[in-house]
Amino acid sequence: MRAKIIGILFSFLSLSACGLLNTGSSSTGAGVYQGEASYYGGKFHGRKTASGEKFDKNKLTAAHKSLAFNTKVRVKNLDNGKEVTVRINDRMPQSSKRVIDLSEAAARKIGMIQSGVARVELQVVR
Repeated sequence: MRAKIIGILFSFLSLSACGLLNTGSSSTGAGVYQGEASYYGGKFHGRKTASGEKFDKNKLTAAHKSLAFNTKVRVKNLDNGKEVTVRINDRMPQSSKRVIDLSEAAARKIGMIQSGVARVELQVVR
């Protein structure tokens, strides 16, 4: 019984992380989700990501709670309209209230280095 409850809870968290449940990000329809993004770089540069590759803060990559590795996601900064396409190669904590963690290079492309966080719209492109 306990294993079944844990399985149900895990499924709920996975759906929530994808934005398929309206609990931390809002859906705007057609697989487009909004929420808050942050970025990481510096101390993680060169460390192994959850996918097994080395993290490179200068590449256009990102961490997501549940999207498959190598999924391409278009990220749009809702405050300035700038966009970047990133490849998912890492995981972020399930407990995070953010929808995505971008590499430093990706954050720079959409103009969020100064603020450290930004309101974004995500769309899976493949």
